[in-house]
Amino acid sequence: MSTSGDFDCIVIGAGVQGSFTAYQLAKKNKKTLLLEQFVLPHSRGSSHGQTRIIRKAYEQNFYTHMMEECYELWAQLEREAGVKLYRQTGLLVMGPEKSANYQNIKDTLQRNKVPMVVLTHDNFSQHIPNVNLAKGDEALVDTTAGVLFADRVLKTVQEQFLKLGGVIRDNEKVTDIKPGPVVRVSTSVGVYHAKSLVITAGPWANKLLANTGLQLPLEVVKINVCYWKEKVPGSYGMKQRFPCFVQTECLESKVHIYGLPSNEYPGLMKVCYHMGSKTDPDQRDLQKDKSDIEILQHYIARCFPGLVPEPAIVESCLYTLTPDHHFVLDYHPAYSNIMIGAGFSGHGFKFGPIIGKLLCELSLGEVPSYDLSPFHIRRFQSKTRSAL
Repeated sequence: MSTSGDFDCIVIGAGVQGSFTAYQLAKKNKKTLLLEQFVLPHSRGSSHGQTRIIRKAYEQNFYTHMMEECYELWAQLEREAGVKLYRQTGLLVMGPEKSANYQNIKDTLQRNKVPMVVLTHDNFSQHIPNVNLAKGDEALVDTTAGVLFADRVLKTVQEQFLKLGGVIRDNEKVTDIKPGPVVRVSTSVGVYHAKSLVITAGPWANKLLANTGLQLPLEVVKINVCYWKEKVPGSYGMKQRFPCFVQTECLESKVHIYGLPSNEYPGLMKVCYHMGSKTDPDQRDLQKDKSDIEILQHYIARCFPGLVPEPAIVESCLYTLTPDHHFVLDYHPAYSNIMIGAGFSGHGFKFGPIIGKLLCELSLGEVPSYDLSPFHIRRFQSKTRSAL
């Protein structure tokens, strides 16, 4: 069976960024096609799973600024769909008091007047039971932070897109892109044409961009998503108002360690290492590196005495990293009607609504709502290879 069609815009990749982009375009009455290579829902990319952290606690002002409006957009979608997508838990940030990472987060929160509580060694255990704060560490709580219900988010935004007249075609792999004033997209099933194209293909971004003569300095890594059993069920539970947490650096690691309260699997807390090992997204099951789990075991034994320091469940997720771990949100350097959203580096999910809005604005030739210079392709300079 072959199919074809003409659209105002085609979005490739139905993860969180592509789904929100398609939804925003449909809200602007644009005839929009959302293409996905796998059968929906799927767990092969970066947007699956039950939960993600939402927070304003960042080292960079521009992320904290974007999150202000993003919270409003999340609440707007909840009202529109009548579905609960977010639960406020707070975010505990721990790190060496004198370290740049920790101080930058604290300064950004203070500068932007984000509600927070600073904890000392004297009062830490009163507020945060069952966690050992390391000597020399300080802690704060971003009280606005919480948990996004990720799978529910994807289902909801795709349903809203369909209600607005959008078209989703899953199980259709893109086989070719022909740039031009009207972009031609060929898939395993048919051929489509559109005035503009948005590529939000996560780990497969460079495989698609090769059709347009562009390669970005993106690295795909496989993350081990680990769940750890509570010795006393509920002691780190969402119902007990235990917060999400980020450890900026510690004895075991210079890389962030993060966690979410037990909820999705009763009696199991999600605690992960914010980095993984390089992989091919089409061969990710061959990547079996578990060196990060050993780091987590030592960290949990030292800092989370109420957890069994052996993962009960290990799932996986893919990060697509840029060299500076900031996003790519930009026009294609050679084709102004092709937009690219890529390199969300394991911290992009919470920005879904605002990224969708920004990619929609770029697609429609509007002035973007935020300064996108931190996300421009040209920042890579010689690392961005073009065959054009």
